[in-house]
Amino acid sequence: MWFVSFIQDGGFFMYPTLLVMLVGIGIAIERFMALNRSKSRNKALWEEVFPAIKKGDLSKVLAQVKDNDAEIGRILEYGLSRYQTSKHVEDVETAMEEALMEVLPQLEARTHYLSSFANIATLIGLLGTVHGMIMAFAAVANADPAQKGDMLSASIAVAMNNTALGLAAAIPLLLGSSYLQALTGEIVESLEMTSVKLLNVLRQINGQAK
Repeated sequence: MWFVSFIQDGGFFMYPTLLVMLVGIGIAIERFMALNRSKSRNKALWEEVFPAIKKGDLSKVLAQVKDNDAEIGRILEYGLSRYQTSKHVEDVETAMEEALMEVLPQLEARTHYLSSFANIATLIGLLGTVHGMIMAFAAVANADPAQKGDMLSASIAVAMNNTALGLAAAIPLLLGSSYLQALTGEIVESLEMTSVKLLNVLRQINGQAK
């Protein structure tokens, strides 16, 4: 198989680069699935509770979001629970900001590893390249003239294969990191918009009560 030969020809440093690449891809897939699942849960719960929010039926909303796994449910639960004890919109806003700070690390979990893995893969590939070039110079300097061509060719293969694999690992990991960060930002923006909409309803209710 071509890929097996490619790895074997590249020498020792190909294996840690490949390991970093596979671990990074695994993290990217897990984060992609988790974030899309979170996005779907938040959207479904918001569509379920928004009609009651518009009507001002806050006790019904609190019952719907209580103990819900969706991030939007926790934010609404924090805000509405605080509203039951304090009618000040500022207190509700603070409670929802606290909830957002709690869910944000869950949304961002492990994504930052991807850019680090991309850099590590590039550096290991560079180390393998340098190792191959050292082998090439040693072949030119010390090898038997009849064997110089083969040894030089093998050494250059080591260098180039390590360069290629390092870049092949780094590029998709960087792209995956950028995409997941954008997806996380989109979810966070939707949570912030949810908070704003609830606060607007609460201000309207407080205004009518005066």
